[in-house]
Amino acid sequence: MKLLTVSLRFALLCVLAIVFLAPFAYMLAFSLKSASEIFSGSLSLLPSSLDGFVNYSSVLFERPLLLYLMNGAIVCAAILFFQLLFALPCAYAVAKLRFAGRELVLGLVLLGLLIPIQVTALPIYAGFAQLRLLDSYAALVLPFVSSAFAVFLFRQFFRTMPDDLLDAARLDGLGELSIMLRILLPLTLPAATAFGIFSVVSHWNDLFWPLVVIQSPELNTPPLGLIYFRSAEAGDRYGELMAATVVVTVPLVAAFLLAQRRFIEGISLGALKG
Repeated sequence: MKLLTVSLRFALLCVLAIVFLAPFAYMLAFSLKSASEIFSGSLSLLPSSLDGFVNYSSVLFERPLLLYLMNGAIVCAAILFFQLLFALPCAYAVAKLRFAGRELVLGLVLLGLLIPIQVTALPIYAGFAQLRLLDSYAALVLPFVSSAFAVFLFRQFFRTMPDDLLDAARLDGLGELSIMLRILLPLTLPAATAFGIFSVVSHWNDLFWPLVVIQSPELNTPPLGLIYFRSAEAGDRYGELMAATVVVTVPLVAAFLLAQRRFIEGISLGALKG
């Protein structure tokens, strides 16, 4: 009976894996096919010739896709830096310090988790227009420098830290800032890695906000660049479009694989515990 249960679970996982991976498999297959082969109606994943490799040569050396990737890397790195800079002290204060209004601050953080960017997009856009910040890196980064999710995630992680460790540090003469920087910060690497994966994936794939605030093609992020790539450059050349999509997806997959161990460790060590 146990063997049957394990077999059923394995079969279910295989079916789910096929369902989720099939679009990526066809995306990769179409990126290696010529236009005539794509429109032939064949469902084969293997290209009949190597002519499709010209798709990658075109998107990497004849189109501004590398510029879009660089823009995405700059925006994601800046957002992640400021999110960690602001969220770690706030999470430490909410988790470990006793002060009037702490529960109110926590309530506001939880409320912030419920508000999507679409709700605040119009007033933020109007404010940026007044400050002449539209169509710039600042317009892509500033709305996301504070993250309620990051505060909540690190607060949950800090709560798993024993208070005795902090009390011992205070007895040794360390202040709260030193405790956070010298004791807690090195221990937050798994949680920071887990949050970094969430943050980078979210903002790398974000299409809504760049579509609202960016007009200059040289500031396009990867998803926004793919739209212009298809309409202005590739037209109906879906092989090039799929090749560009593969190139945009590869950095995320590589980053996740490199940080996979830390990511799982961050989740399992209590980053998401209540």
